Amino acid sequence: MQRLTAWFPVVLLAAVAAVTVWLDRQVQPPERAREGKARHDPDYIVENFSATRIGPDGMPRYTLSARRMMHYPDDDTTYLDAPKFVNFSQSNTMVTVTSKSAMLSSNGENAYLTDDVRLVRPAYADNSELTMRTSWLHIIPDDNVAKTDKPVQITDANTLITSVGLEFNNETRILKLLSNVRGRYKKPKPAR
Repeated sequence: MQRLTAWFPVVLLAAVAAVTVWLDRQVQPPERAREGKARHDPDYIVENFSATRIGPDGMPRYTLSARRMMHYPDDDTTYLDAPKFVNFSQSNTMVTVTSKSAMLSSNGENAYLTDDVRLVRPAYADNSELTMRTSWLHIIPDDNVAKTDKPVQITDANTLITSVGLEFNNETRILKLLSNVRGRYKKPKPAR
């Protein structure tokens, strides 16, 4: 009996500890999975990134570069800081698009540029340099298409056009302005 009395506090303490551990596990939230797919953390980061897409003829179709590229495995997206996209069309006229940031779709077929987007087509033949500015631009590189539904400003040597939305095909040189189009033309001064 004396042994039982001596062990009783130890057994009681062990039972209280077991109940405490069980209660703690019941009130704790479930642990989140630590897999890469469940978190939105980059699985790789590349500094001073540059890539060139080559066409079937062996000539460059377009280049994409950025100060930093971050890939996220949970949604298979890629984010770019200070991207620069250069499209080389078959008509030998390149178009350069820059912005502060961009997101690439998982398959790389779509690029969404944001924040101070600037598209520049340099002067060629009798055409002056063309510059487009907007806050958001969707580029489909394999189709040579750029489009937006945001306000855009287009300038060249003598023209200023504003619009809400546009679609630009670099291959066909067709530029569609979607709505609220306004334009101003300044007649060039004659050469003396």
